[in-house]
Amino acid sequence: MHTFVAGAVCAAAVSMAASAMAAKPASRVRADIPAQYRWDFSPIYASWEAWEAGMREMDQRIDAFAKLQGTLKNGPDAVLAAYKAYDEIGQLQYRIYRYPQLQRDTDTRDQNVAGRFQRVGALFAKFDAASAWFTPELLTVPEATMREWLDKTPALKPYRFPILENFRRQAHVLDEKGERLMALASRANRAPNAIYSELSTSDIKFPTIRLSDGKELTLSPANYQALLSESTVQADRAAAAAAHVGTYGQTAHTYAAIYEGILQRDWFVARARNFPTTLDAALDENAIPRQVVETLIEVARQGTGPLQRYAKLRQRLLGLPSYHLYDQFVPVFRSDKAWPYEEARRQATASIAPLGQGYVQRYQKAIAPGRVDVYENDGKRSGAYSAGVYGVGPYMLLNYNDTRDAMFTFAHEAGHAMHTLLSTEHQPYATADYTIFVAEVASTTNERFLLEHLLKQTTDPKERFLLLQEAVDAIVGTFYTQVLFADFELRAHQLVERDEPVTTEVLNKLYAGLLKEYWGDAITHDEFYQYTWARIPHFFNSPYYVYQYATCFASSAQLFKAMTEGPKAGREAAVKRYLELLSSGGNDQPMKQLLKAGVDLTQRQTVQAVVDQLDELVTRMEAEAAKLAR
Repeated sequence: MHTFVAGAVCAAAVSMAASAMAAKPASRVRADIPAQYRWDFSPIYASWEAWEAGMREMDQRIDAFAKLQGTLKNGPDAVLAAYKAYDEIGQLQYRIYRYPQLQRDTDTRDQNVAGRFQRVGALFAKFDAASAWFTPELLTVPEATMREWLDKTPALKPYRFPILENFRRQAHVLDEKGERLMALASRANRAPNAIYSELSTSDIKFPTIRLSDGKELTLSPANYQALLSESTVQADRAAAAAAHVGTYGQTAHTYAAIYEGILQRDWFVARARNFPTTLDAALDENAIPRQVVETLIEVARQGTGPLQRYAKLRQRLLGLPSYHLYDQFVPVFRSDKAWPYEEARRQATASIAPLGQGYVQRYQKAIAPGRVDVYENDGKRSGAYSAGVYGVGPYMLLNYNDTRDAMFTFAHEAGHAMHTLLSTEHQPYATADYTIFVAEVASTTNERFLLEHLLKQTTDPKERFLLLQEAVDAIVGTFYTQVLFADFELRAHQLVERDEPVTTEVLNKLYAGLLKEYWGDAITHDEFYQYTWARIPHFFNSPYYVYQYATCFASSAQLFKAMTEGPKAGREAAVKRYLELLSSGGNDQPMKQLLKAGVDLTQRQTVQAVVDQLDELVTRMEAEAAKLAR
């Protein structure tokens, strides 16, 4: 059944008129930030009273849905009634979940909002238990009979794919009692995620360090990333990295205990559902062959040559006696150019013109004021994301700091928002939710459009070099780093599958070893980076997610090439296939959706093409660097 975790169509169009505000606000107090740079929650609910009414409505609908148990055998009309009732609850779930969740992320210290968010979890757990009967009962209907009902009942068409997917996965569905137990365990299974969130966001105290110029800086995630990308003083970068990553090291035993709980949870679920490994359990939902992950890791491991060559090039151009991971974000050549948020919006909007006017118009809705929470404020969650609210539209969270990297992050998240918007616009609710496996295609494609757009605007060799560096860094961050993360996750899960201990020392050794495997002698390996695993939210919040950044990057690279190279007719056909992919939601298995768009991830060369692309880009950078040195 379709659940509430994706996004949807924007409710209203707002013009892209530029604000008079040219730079980020000086204050980190949320009330001081102009309203157009803060989320407007009113399209979801007008007030907390309206949200409370929504909670009561869902509670009533849950009770009504539970009464449908035992009816599915009565025929296609009964199946249709159950699916429609489930859809109504699902659409309501989006609103009652996002309303407190989004507000909590703007100030994680607000315990009133946190308490309401916990109530949502309790209500969702009730629904999980009340609906646990559905899939087992559906599968008591013979598949041949169900196919006959689908063929003869046009109203069931939106549910055809999800229904048949249930039959495909039948071997891993438990009986009614088993599914009820799994549902009852769902809230307890989410506890490690909540604990990690509190420890890493609400309770964490980031240190303040004194820089070489005498200034003091509190190393919040946004400040830390900005310093690494802006500071020309290696000693400052070293001190910041040691202090920031070391903050997680101070409570590493607690992080290790939380992560061990997550690994054991995943292994419990895999065994309970009769999967041989946690990887097989994670991939089965979307019918992804395990060879996709294994081949991805194998090709990346064997293709680290260009990665290490790039690091050595940077070390030489930066004139550093030694090169460290904290040196990889600072530009080789310095540009004083700032990228205020309004300029980023303008450039990103102009860059996606090749996708057509219809796409641009929808894009303007997706990034309208009130839909993007732009700047960092005290208590706000770090990072960036796009969160959908079905029937309302996507909401984007940023911590924008006027850097080139922040501009590309904006383009990335706007790509997610567009994927959400197009999927919901073209799909019924039952298949509007696209899978994680294709989720990063639109985001990384938008980044590439922005890169090429900016390259066309400048003849300055230094600016061009910096933009080429942006492209290379995208491969390093979205492909190699994410594959390294996926490698770590796979090996960590295999520890519990073999009943081996998972301790701080084990996790530190595993992560440090992978850094040496991927980076080799191209970097100096600092001991404190062994704690990095503790500061990667995906490990704790969405296991076996990160590999999909890399597969999506490989997919988007191939799609972008098809849309921008060759004869006009071929480019237009590729754009059409791409927009059809974004509009397809979850109406088919993701590997099949990508194949329709022209990407086959079962082929080794699809992944190898990313390695080859990095090799070519580094060669171009070496040539440009030689010109600048003359």
